[in-house]
Amino acid sequence: MIDRKSLVARHDVVLTRPDPLTPLQVGNGELAMAVDITGLQTFPEFHRSAMQLGTQAQWGWHSEPNPAGYTLEQVETRYEGVPYPDQSTTPAGLWLRANPHRLSLGLLGFAGLELAALSEHQQRLVLWEGRITSQFRHAGKLVAVETLCHPTQDQLAIQLSPGAPPLRLHFPGPATDWQGLTESEQHRTTATLQATRADFARPGYHAALVFSKGATLTPTGPHTFLLTGAREVVLAFSPEPLPARLPSFAETRRACTRHWERFWSTGGALELGESGQERELERRVVLSQYLTAIQCAGSRPPQETGLEQNSWHGKFHLEMHPWHAAHFPLWGRAALLERSLPWYEKTLPRAQETARRQGYDGARWPKMVGDDGRESPSPVGVFLLWQQPHLIFFAELLYKNKPKKATLQRYETLVQETAAFLASYAKSGSLGPNLIPAQESYKPATTRNPTFELAYVWWALETAQLWRTRLGKPRDPEWDRVQSALPKPLVRDGAYAAISTPPYTITRDHPSMVAAYGLLPKTPLIEPDIMKKTLLAVEKSWDWPTTWGWDYPMLAMTAARLQLPEQAIAFLLLDTPKNRYLANGHNYQRPNLPLYLPGNGGLLYAVALLASEKAFPASWAVKAEGLQAPL
Repeated sequence: MIDRKSLVARHDVVLTRPDPLTPLQVGNGELAMAVDITGLQTFPEFHRSAMQLGTQAQWGWHSEPNPAGYTLEQVETRYEGVPYPDQSTTPAGLWLRANPHRLSLGLLGFAGLELAALSEHQQRLVLWEGRITSQFRHAGKLVAVETLCHPTQDQLAIQLSPGAPPLRLHFPGPATDWQGLTESEQHRTTATLQATRADFARPGYHAALVFSKGATLTPTGPHTFLLTGAREVVLAFSPEPLPARLPSFAETRRACTRHWERFWSTGGALELGESGQERELERRVVLSQYLTAIQCAGSRPPQETGLEQNSWHGKFHLEMHPWHAAHFPLWGRAALLERSLPWYEKTLPRAQETARRQGYDGARWPKMVGDDGRESPSPVGVFLLWQQPHLIFFAELLYKNKPKKATLQRYETLVQETAAFLASYAKSGSLGPNLIPAQESYKPATTRNPTFELAYVWWALETAQLWRTRLGKPRDPEWDRVQSALPKPLVRDGAYAAISTPPYTITRDHPSMVAAYGLLPKTPLIEPDIMKKTLLAVEKSWDWPTTWGWDYPMLAMTAARLQLPEQAIAFLLLDTPKNRYLANGHNYQRPNLPLYLPGNGGLLYAVALLASEKAFPASWAVKAEGLQAPL
């Protein structure tokens, strides 16, 4: 058996100096807080141009007024009679793209400190208990901080050593730019102050600060408050006014310890070797489990930068959802995926309306979207197809995890509405035109039959038919007709082309054709021998700096299915800029995208597949427990 506590503890993150790229986080999937080297959010400007210090919630959204009444119809262009909202740079397009946007709920840090005046830093993310301990010297005195997030309530809890500097609580204004940096002054904070508690009403949400007896809270500005003399602090957020009693620091600590001990003691575990590549991959796996649990397991699909900071205005990208969260069932944590699926049910009418307006049946799911489910204007995103089968993929993973009639009944509507759109979209026996594949390098008007999308649509229709027969219903004859009419992907020079029309394959961005037999299981459209040649051609010729964090797990999965273990590990640990995993476990991409959770989630899915296919190199010492085979 794996000694799970030792496995996890050896990958605790330990920091001894400030680094703008390595804030640590506590969270529960619904709320998360990023902290600097002090254990709080004392130096947000130090992190501003790297990895930001945010406190965000899945439910925390804001929209600017829309006095002009902008609508998607105003940014649509018709292609062969089908409307697509592709005008993103008009006044209407800019407003619709930036709204709604995710809020930074509040910043809590020490007041009056200068980073250069601090010394003897010692900070640890204690993974087994889900807490951060921080220690530093200031003005000759040692200051200690412990930072927690309650596992079931949107509440943070902090304990300070005696005589710690005062705290500063600041409520930033809504920010509408790409990263959420430019704050608006159009916001309001209404505070109700009591002896040991303050309640704050904010645009769209509420906050409460509870502090130890004898401490003093003083307003120092319209959105800023100074807390002196506190030993313990609880800071809670909610869309509604908060209850009169909140769990104390001690109660939060006990709940947090129980939760994380249970998390690590159950579900999947993977132990690799003691040095080199094995130990580095093990580190990435352990930290990715923690990061996806606190960032990607909430009531909405996660944004690519989770609850750390905004990217794309804080909106989530539905085509990325499997890379964030499909691994949860494979690691024995299916409930963490299921939390987000009711959001699709809530927004199903909007997806059905999108399909209807374009002349299709079923439900067409958007690409870049906020909590309201409205598509964002884009010259690329609105033409993507590969997010459409994802719900069938999720449902089949959950059925494999729990093969009961209740699972079928729970997700039947989402599966059938998704399949109805796919069959309607592909009724001519072709995918496209007006299509951009997962590899976003091709013009929509001239793109036909991308390799990955062909296999994915075929697989999704077959799986939806399987759901019908499991429920005692006949196969849908129209879906069978469409499925049988889909062509096999184009083969050129012995390998699969990315698309079936010129320029066929551009060797940059995502090499997504390999996902047709890697992320996906075997289908009649794909020949393993040809896919092997495709994979080796990608390995030899691809422009690696243009790839993204989930490409390396995707390639590793294809190598694993083809029983190429050395190549699988080589892809998974490829030395290329966007396959960099920082000390805090985050997958770095570029300066304005310093973390990228699809890389972390994709890594966990790929590792589960490697374990199920026994595709680790023969020389590696591998122990696996509780992992389920992928589809």
